Amino acid sequence: MTTINLPLDGKIVPYTLTGTPIALAKRDAKAFPRIAFAAAHVVADPLADNDPWLTPAIDWERTLAFRHRLWDLGLGVAEAMDTAQRGMGLGWPEARDLIRRALSEAAGRKDTLIACGAGTDHLTPGPDVTVDTILRAYEEQIETVEAAGGRIILMASRALAAAAKGPDDYIRVYDRILRQVKEPVIIHWLGEMFDPALEGYWGNRDHIQAMSTCLEVIEAHADKVDGIKISLLSKEKEVAMRRRLPKGVRMYTGDDFNYAELIAGDEEGHSDALLGIFDAIAPAASAALEALGRKSNHEFFDLLEPTVPLSRHIFKAPTRFYKTGVVFLAYLNGLQDHFVMVGGQQSTRSLTHLAELYRLADKARVLADPELATARMKQVLAVHGVN
Repeated sequence: MTTINLPLDGKIVPYTLTGTPIALAKRDAKAFPRIAFAAAHVVADPLADNDPWLTPAIDWERTLAFRHRLWDLGLGVAEAMDTAQRGMGLGWPEARDLIRRALSEAAGRKDTLIACGAGTDHLTPGPDVTVDTILRAYEEQIETVEAAGGRIILMASRALAAAAKGPDDYIRVYDRILRQVKEPVIIHWLGEMFDPALEGYWGNRDHIQAMSTCLEVIEAHADKVDGIKISLLSKEKEVAMRRRLPKGVRMYTGDDFNYAELIAGDEEGHSDALLGIFDAIAPAASAALEALGRKSNHEFFDLLEPTVPLSRHIFKAPTRFYKTGVVFLAYLNGLQDHFVMVGGQQSTRSLTHLAELYRLADKARVLADPELATARMKQVLAVHGVN
């Protein structure tokens, strides 16, 4: 049994690993009863001579290899989303390059699932940014994705949240955009817990009232909406909205606190998935979805439920810093050789937070190679003065 000394409550205490890693196995998405996207992270280039806070440097080989790993597991890739640090280190020029590269990689495979984030993040919110400016910004990014052959995830807009006078401005923007898109989109409603600049989205700080505006948009354009991903960290709100969606419009859970039960569903329906946590727990998610496809609900929960405490820890407030935990787990699992992030975001979580993540990852059985993970955890501890 492997034992390591870790910080806990201001002390250094021994922890002995107990988890048996979930086996990595290639799977086909056709075996899954749900559509499942993993929002994928980017791998920074630690050898670039850049100013990390100002200029992103990306290791394209490792970044794209990670997407192939997700596809091999049967998962779809939600590209250039907030998990890829859109708006937190990754600008539109880099996101545009990422989208084009990922779509090119997907085109070389069979049965890959990929959809790409299109938003307005190349705009800086301010008094000179109008609704018309926002519309043109959306159109520019959508044109880029569609020209490369990609499907659209219509991202929430910080600029629109700042400029809108009320629900009518949201209806105007989404009405025009949805009339123009070539294929049905996934609308992404990202809550303020993920991005404080999006508070009051849909023209109301009350989520239930905001939901009514969002549903009005969806109902008017149901033929252009594949689904809605909501990230409000409330299973009650997700289920309430799911039951009000027009027939044929999917609910993609973005609830990184309650995804297991939402994906399993109830007698009135279920959620598909578009989750940042699926980046970090991809083998467990893949195995669980395959079990659900065999109607082995017990096995589904046995595999996925232990990952929920890990996810809740990674996504704890301030939730916008969850990307640090996702990348740290990729480092522990040997999917990248360093714990460096675009924008220097590796500094957003404490050593104590990372130590608890390691413990929970072991209990969730998502440390692919416990010896490697322990060796790398020890390196991080040493950098922080713990030997």
